[in-house]
Amino acid sequence: MFKETQGKDLSNMKLAANLLCLLVCITPGICDRVYVHPFNLFAFNKSTCEELENLAQGGRKTFVPVSIESQPTPGYEEELKKEKVETPILSGRGRQKLSYLKDFVYVLGLRFYSKLREARRGQNVLLSPTTLYGSLVSFYLGASNQTAADLQGLLGFVPPSGDPDCSSKVDGHKVLASLRTIESLLRSRDEELLFSKMLFLFSAPGLPLHQLFLQDLLPSTDVLYARAVDFTNPGEASKQINSFVEAKSEGQSKSLVTDTEPSANLLFAVDVQLAVKVKQASQLKEPQEFWVDSDTKVLVPMLSVRGTFKHRSDASGTFSVVELPLSSSVLLILLQPKEGRDLEQVESQLPLQSSAWLQQLSPREIKLTLPELTVEGNSDLQELLADMELPALLGKEADLSKISDSSLTVGKVINKALFKLSSDGTEQPEDPTAQKEDLEITLNKPFLLAVLEEKSRAMLFLGRVTNPLLQGA
Repeated sequence: MFKETQGKDLSNMKLAANLLCLLVCITPGICDRVYVHPFNLFAFNKSTCEELENLAQGGRKTFVPVSIESQPTPGYEEELKKEKVETPILSGRGRQKLSYLKDFVYVLGLRFYSKLREARRGQNVLLSPTTLYGSLVSFYLGASNQTAADLQGLLGFVPPSGDPDCSSKVDGHKVLASLRTIESLLRSRDEELLFSKMLFLFSAPGLPLHQLFLQDLLPSTDVLYARAVDFTNPGEASKQINSFVEAKSEGQSKSLVTDTEPSANLLFAVDVQLAVKVKQASQLKEPQEFWVDSDTKVLVPMLSVRGTFKHRSDASGTFSVVELPLSSSVLLILLQPKEGRDLEQVESQLPLQSSAWLQQLSPREIKLTLPELTVEGNSDLQELLADMELPALLGKEADLSKISDSSLTVGKVINKALFKLSSDGTEQPEDPTAQKEDLEITLNKPFLLAVLEEKSRAMLFLGRVTNPLLQGA
């Protein structure tokens, strides 16, 4: 069923990747001038295949996570802290990798978003496409046989040949390294933002996990915790998990889970947060009206910022888009419906296979007024896969033998995202000689937002704001 439902999308993604590679590689200074199929940038090479074969023959070391109630830091986590994770260098080949990967992330992220917005009509929605994609790559690293092949297909990697050998498989370590490069670009040039990422692996008591799987995940996160939880008492399990996460995040992350599956013996969770203070953004003295719908308005704190920002209105007059640089490495894309159209109508028209609405913007002098934001989203990858008619992908029959030799029942796969936007407190001085802005744009009704890393233009967050006073679901 997976191959039938995904065949058309995979063909489109393969064609798009080929065309993209051709365009990128004829652009001077962007990448190597030799055409390289996108798959080959991430595939296993022959020497790596031989190493994997030797590793499989030698067996895998396992460990049993300590109880979530245990106070001392377990030895396996101490060993992980000693592992040195190199910051990836962005070479020409590295740029080429990011060029393809950002599109795979976008396509899958928008597919997930379309399912989430249908389930949460009228609510704030936020997800992190890069984090969701990384979660799937993590399970790909733990998968074997058909499960690995199905995950690879969902991730968008279609081998140019149908040979079922090792070199027709994607090296998940290369994909995670590229995702981590995006995050390192985000951090490297900015003091105006705070970015954090935490990964949690909760397993049933006594369940042995492969040590190599934990090591494979280390480059994808700032910190990694693996602990044992008794899932047979869902209420107590949820309480313990939330207390643990809140303590480890120093109160920054609360209510990671609302419930757990009593039949599960593995829960995977990622918590990613980005807080940005906008330079020279003035906070308006009085709260301003924001129309939740045509009959309901609320008063919300607003920011005002002036400058030369990129902008465009689509040809049909359905929506307008403005690109606001939040810092030297982060771009905020804001889409607002026009001509009396509502956001749901505009969202339904965004093409899943194209990021055209993020492109072809032109500089304009703009006065932009927008709400202060704290938007939060909590999504279960298992539910999203079920909505995409892929409930068995990480189900009971999934082959996850690289995570554990024991039979695994994966419960929730939580991806929690938080995006916070505020002023840096330094107001922009009035210049009486300055030219009046071409446009005045006020976001005072539901809008769509996307947060991109500036160099790679990879999508870090995607969401909608229907009420700035509510954090999200």
